[in-house]
Amino acid sequence: MNVTNWEYARLEYRAAGTFGADKYMDWTATFYHPGGTLRWGTDERFDDLRHLNRAGAAGWQAYDRAAIHVINEPHRLHGVTYSMRRPVP
Repeated sequence: MNVTNWEYARLEYRAAGTFGADKYMDWTATFYHPGGTLRWGTDERFDDLRHLNRAGAAGWQAYDRAAIHVINEPHRLHGVTYSMRRPVP
């Protein structure tokens, strides 16, 4: 019987802009993994797919997603955290 050993990481995609009339807030991507923390840059608008593809190319699989909304402002997304895993080589 084969058992897969996993290593875990998370990708945090957070709003870095203002919550005023700014239609396209800045979003910053940070990747936390067993080797440390990597800042993956800032986007001018919400575009987490580029960062998910980058993690996927390194063998990471997203298995959970948690969205954070600003209190009393359900239409404003504040951040998204992706839980990730990949088999230990």
